[in-house]
Amino acid sequence: MPSRWSTRRTRFRGILAGGACVHPASVHDAVSARIAADLGFELGMFAGSVASLTVLGAPDLMVLTLSEFVDQAYRIGRAAELPLLVDADHGYGNALNVMRTVEELENVGVAALSIEDTNLPRGYGPSDKPELLSLEEGVGKMKAALAARRDPDLVIAGRTSAMTITGVEDAIRRAKAYQAVGVDAMFLVGVKTRDQLEAAAAQLRIPIILGGGSSLGDRAYLAGTGVRVSLQGHQPFQAAVRAIHDTLKALRDGTAPTELKNLASNELIAALTRSADYAHWTSKFLGGNAES
Repeated sequence: MPSRWSTRRTRFRGILAGGACVHPASVHDAVSARIAADLGFELGMFAGSVASLTVLGAPDLMVLTLSEFVDQAYRIGRAAELPLLVDADHGYGNALNVMRTVEELENVGVAALSIEDTNLPRGYGPSDKPELLSLEEGVGKMKAALAARRDPDLVIAGRTSAMTITGVEDAIRRAKAYQAVGVDAMFLVGVKTRDQLEAAAAQLRIPIILGGGSSLGDRAYLAGTGVRVSLQGHQPFQAAVRAIHDTLKALRDGTAPTELKNLASNELIAALTRSADYAHWTSKFLGGNAES
């Protein structure tokens, strides 16, 4: 196993063991990961929904395959020295599929992954309301994920959306059950109030990862309730889509390339592509000068 993966996992575990709450950078490709690392973000977050948009141009309906997700996670990881938390959704199937998911994601270097207990993909029928697995199946998936892990530094988080589907009591029941089988952190989605967060935190001994919890308070408050990672959403991808759309539309409408605004400078592109490194390697290994 490359030592750089272990270093990143150690850094992520340091965040979980610390006393602060961190906002991760939502990343979706090599360049976004480089930007996040260069700006000093402590970790990156690669979500299943963003993966579906990036790889397929499709909504988050579980049509993305495990191999597609793993490949993109690797591209992100190789580009920047940034610990990466990934949303592995339901593990792409049953508990045996969860084991394969953990194996593949561990091998491409992610620092942490979450497995959720939502019943995915959507089944046949008229209702589009999300449903949860039984508690027994959810526990089985968490056990399978932990059994498949080979690097003890890889963080495996249990994840539940029970707060918005079945209520606070069920969310706490599930979180405590996943904690009992040994997950390293609990990823809570759909927490709307401080009372909900505090009720869950009072029952947990493991760190909390919070999905969409930035509206609950500042990082000091979140840290005080045991939250170590708090997602803020996936605005960077949305911003990128807007920028590409507007630039292409302007060109299509007749705007001259020289009149376009808000483009990345050549200096920024050179920095993000590590152009100086490639110039050095070209000179050293190809026996000549190179343009940076």
